[in-house]
Amino acid sequence: MKEIKCQVASLTSLTENVYKALLKPSQNVDFAAGQYLNFVMSDEDKRPFSIASAPGAEFIELQIGAFGADSYPMQVIEHIKAHSEVSIEMPFGNAHLREDSERPLLLVAGGTGFSYIKSMFEHLAKQQSQRQVLVYWGLREPSACYELAQTAAMIKQLANGKFTPVIQHADAKWQGRTGLVHEAVMTDIAHLADYDIYLAGRFEMVAAVREDFVKHGATLERMYADAFAFI
Repeated sequence: MKEIKCQVASLTSLTENVYKALLKPSQNVDFAAGQYLNFVMSDEDKRPFSIASAPGAEFIELQIGAFGADSYPMQVIEHIKAHSEVSIEMPFGNAHLREDSERPLLLVAGGTGFSYIKSMFEHLAKQQSQRQVLVYWGLREPSACYELAQTAAMIKQLANGKFTPVIQHADAKWQGRTGLVHEAVMTDIAHLADYDIYLAGRFEMVAAVREDFVKHGATLERMYADAFAFI
């Protein structure tokens, strides 16, 4: 896999614990919506992150959740802060968007797994897709939310798009859906057999969602997640 040099265009905080990095690659890069890259810390240390931007975008976007001063992702944040140029390897991942399908789409993410599905719905919006696209994003608490208005505006560009953020531990100010994100999906959709389903989040979340969705009619052949290779 070829190493690609990137200029660091910006690094901003989305929440107290989530950062957005925009990287400008030194050459054209091809990838499918939903793939990931390896961030090169050294020749022996390469760390995977979902690509949050759509194919063809000027910048490669990463959304990095960093909890703890010396955590695995925070080390990447500190590396980005310290360098104007960084290296990546891409693309990787088989759980990318199947564009040859016309079936309805269900995109479900927890936390910064959102970056995985963001690449997909942004790509679909740019392609003026007519497919039904249901986007569910689960977050632990309201303070974990970011770019909700921008996300809603992007999904509104889709002819048949719908965005549903779900907060597990809501406060009195939160006016939206509450509870576990995949339970909200099963409340809204009686039977999942007709959907192409894409999942992202912590491995334990993805494992639980897969099990419950199969019970709710989903077929394994139409569910996609990079986590499936590890659970």
